[in-house]
Amino acid sequence: MGNYLKLILKTNLDANYHSIDKTNLMARTGYTLPVFAVAAAKAALLRLQNITESVITLDLLDSTAKIDIQQVAVLDIDTALAITKSDPGDNLDLTKNTPIWALVKLSARQENALVLEAGEGLGKNAMGEAAIYSFARKLFEANLLALIPEDKTATVRIILPEGRLLAQRTSNEAFGILEGLALLGTSGISKPLSAEEHLEEFRTNLQDKVKKNPDLVFCIGSNGFSVAQRLSIPEDSIVQTGNWIGALLVEAGLYKANSVLLLGYQGKLIKLAGGIFNTSSHLADAKLEIIAAAVVEVGGDMQAVKAVLEAQTADAAHKILIELGLADNVFGYLADKISQKAEIYVKKYADVYITVGVILFDRKGEIITRRGGLTNHPH
Repeated sequence: MGNYLKLILKTNLDANYHSIDKTNLMARTGYTLPVFAVAAAKAALLRLQNITESVITLDLLDSTAKIDIQQVAVLDIDTALAITKSDPGDNLDLTKNTPIWALVKLSARQENALVLEAGEGLGKNAMGEAAIYSFARKLFEANLLALIPEDKTATVRIILPEGRLLAQRTSNEAFGILEGLALLGTSGISKPLSAEEHLEEFRTNLQDKVKKNPDLVFCIGSNGFSVAQRLSIPEDSIVQTGNWIGALLVEAGLYKANSVLLLGYQGKLIKLAGGIFNTSSHLADAKLEIIAAAVVEVGGDMQAVKAVLEAQTADAAHKILIELGLADNVFGYLADKISQKAEIYVKKYADVYITVGVILFDRKGEIITRRGGLTNHPH
C-alpha cells in the first residue's frame, strides 16, 4: 500500500481501520449470483450431451471457478434442468444459500445460438426483458457458446425459486427491476467489502478505468451501480468504492483523473460533508447530526433540528424535511459541502485539483439532488 494511503488511514476516523478490519482479513471469498446461474446452465447443457458433472469449472474472464452442482436431470430428449446454490462467501448477502435453477432447451438453430430468458424469481425490466446485465451475459457467452452444437440454439431460462420473495427486501423495483432479483455486477468474485485486500482490488480497478476515461463515476454500493445503469452511465467510467471513498478519491487524483462524480445513497455520502471519508458505520454514524447541522445552515428552526435528530433513519429525516419544505435547501447544501470537502481532501493528500460532482439518492433510488459532474456523463 502506498505511503499516501497509509497517511489517509491514520487521519480522521480512518485510523480506526487498524482495530477493525484486521479481524476480517481472513474472511472467506465467494462468487456473485451470475456465476452460479452460469454454472447451472453449463451443467444442464453438458447433461444434454450425456456428460454429468457434479463440479463445473467456469471461465470468469479473468480467473476460473469450480462450482458444486446440487442436482442435474434430463427432462426430455432436448431439455435438462440443473440446480446449484449461491455462496457469496463471508458477505452479508441476502442471496446466501438461495437455490438457482437453469432450464436449458436445445432446438433448431435460430438467429442466435444462445437465448437467455427470465424464469420465476429472476427480475425483468419495464420492457419485459430479463434482468441479466452485461457482465453476466459475457459469462454466459464465454462458458456456453462453445458447447452448443452448430445446428442448435440453446435457450437458457434462469429460475430463482426464492427470488420474488428476496426481491421484496431490496430496492430493485425502484430501479426498474420487477418481479425478482437481477444478475448484475462487474466481477465473478464476491469479497467482504471490509477486507484490506478488497481495497487493493478497488485501486487496481480505478487505475485501469482512469487510463480509458479520465472522468470517473464512484458508485457507493450495489444500489449506486443500479442507479448508474439507469442513468446510462457507461460502465467503463464506473468505479466501485465500498466504504473507501477518501482513499480512492486520492488515488483518482494521483492517476490524473479530470473529475469524479460521487453517486450514492444519501445516508452514506453525506458523511463526507462532516469530514468522514471512510463511510463504514463501524467507524462513524453521524448522518443525523450532519443533516441537523445543515438544517441550521439553511435557516431552519430548532423544531426542525430536533425532528431530524429524533428520526430513526436518514430517509426518515429526509421525509420530515420534505414536509417542512426544507429538503431541497438542506440536501443541496450538503451536496455542495460534499463536493467542497472532497476536492480539498484530494488537494491535501494528492496535491492536485480534480472536480468532484455529487448525486444523492434515497433508499428507493429516487434522486434527491445533483451538483456538478454531470456534463461528461450521459443521463
